[in-house]
Amino acid sequence: MLRVGLTGGLGSGKTTAARMFAAHGAYIFSADEIGREMMQPGQAVYAAIVEKFGPAVVRGDKSLDRAALARFAFGERRIEELNAIVHPAVIARQAALIAETAAREPDAVAMVESALIFETKYGGGDGWHTRFDKVILVRASEDIKIARFVARAAEGKTLSNEERQGLEAEGRRRLAQQIDDDRKAAQCDYVLTNDGTTAELQRQVDVLWPLLKAAAHTQA
Repeated sequence: MLRVGLTGGLGSGKTTAARMFAAHGAYIFSADEIGREMMQPGQAVYAAIVEKFGPAVVRGDKSLDRAALARFAFGERRIEELNAIVHPAVIARQAALIAETAAREPDAVAMVESALIFETKYGGGDGWHTRFDKVILVRASEDIKIARFVARAAEGKTLSNEERQGLEAEGRRRLAQQIDDDRKAAQCDYVLTNDGTTAELQRQVDVLWPLLKAAAHTQA
């Protein structure tokens, strides 16, 4: 079993890279997807968030209003309060899923996709050092990251200049709370550069995959 952390800042393209690794046979565990599952009504994480941030983050159908929650977390600088609720639960679930995968397939490559591998202070003792055997960074220039963030947020709609500027400012605010790529790269085993086309990213993934699979066999 090889435990791999796949990280990158907002708009870096790490989710695209994760899909490419999955096509090769990697088991992908998305921190965002796990977090969303835990933030559904009836879950302990959901209850803790509502208790901490109040009814303003709850929609009429009882689901969490993620936009309102983001305003509290980023706009009012309460991100650490949110992280203290979500991160320990998500990291524990990741560990359980990896253990289940190892029991079924000892030479598997299990990959956790998360923007905050280095940023989070949760995860026990030595943090990410004990959670992963290898860490991959997907990096891109800040302008490209912001452009991707805006395009994703727009969901195909035509934005006014004011809307676009607001989203760009939001993207930069979020990136400012993440460790910059140069500092991350210094701690990573592999770096994928995603400033170009999808095909260029695919070629990098294709080259890296055999190395990861060989390492998984060695550690099985």
